[in-house]
Amino acid sequence: MPSLFASYLRVYEPLTAFDRDRQSYWRRYVSEGRAVAPMEGPGRQRTAVIEALGAGWTRLPDLPEEAYVLETDDSLLVCPWNLRIRVAEAALSARDGVPSVLADAFVPPVLAGQARAVVDDWRSGARVLEHGVPRVHEQIATWGVPLRWFVLFDPAERDLVTQPGRRALRYRTEISKARRRSSRALSVLRKSVGDAPITEAVEEAARWLEEFHPRSVVELDYGGLVDLLSDETLAADDSPELVTSGLAGLARGEAEEASAAYDKLVARWRAVQLLERCN
Repeated sequence: MPSLFASYLRVYEPLTAFDRDRQSYWRRYVSEGRAVAPMEGPGRQRTAVIEALGAGWTRLPDLPEEAYVLETDDSLLVCPWNLRIRVAEAALSARDGVPSVLADAFVPPVLAGQARAVVDDWRSGARVLEHGVPRVHEQIATWGVPLRWFVLFDPAERDLVTQPGRRALRYRTEISKARRRSSRALSVLRKSVGDAPITEAVEEAARWLEEFHPRSVVELDYGGLVDLLSDETLAADDSPELVTSGLAGLARGEAEEASAAYDKLVARWRAVQLLERCN
């Protein structure tokens, strides 16, 4: 279940990326006015999951097929929520590295078995043979923004709204641009720092982008994090610029410049992460 103090990395795909049944479903979904706004989505997701699971956590329920939608002059792009598979993956992840007694208390074996079956079917079942490898269109990070996400965006792609009740900070770009930026960043990082954790993280993001249609749109949404930051802080946020500056410094062999940009970025988002411990 997503935290409301979370950021989101989403991919919106054109209808042609989906099979015929899904295309028909999403067309009806939009024409009936059912599409959910990004500001409302996290709360709706949380409510849907809690209500469906119930107090017993004894089954993995069916969950509504919802999506975020982008409509342009000439196309309709969809970012499905994929809630059932995400809940299944979260249930299995919650058991990893935990003693069996505690794991069974948090995620009962019956639910874990159902979750494993759902994940296995999603990744290697009959639906894969018929429709190809499925894609999870949204990644979630609580209490911060992963630094690798900033690699995908240019500062000019920022959309900031500070009106009361509508505060938001988002970046949107064409997936082709995001792929080129991640490729350049990987090249610099491999030459400069080798197989470091940051290199692996950027490589993971790049691999994820390769799963989607070439006419997709990528979005970084600060989500509920905007409620932790003032208007002035949001307006002054230059995280993508710091990433660009750090990578440029590495490319030129100027380690001090790269380190300064990295340290500033880490300190900024560590301060947000520490808010999780406040009461």
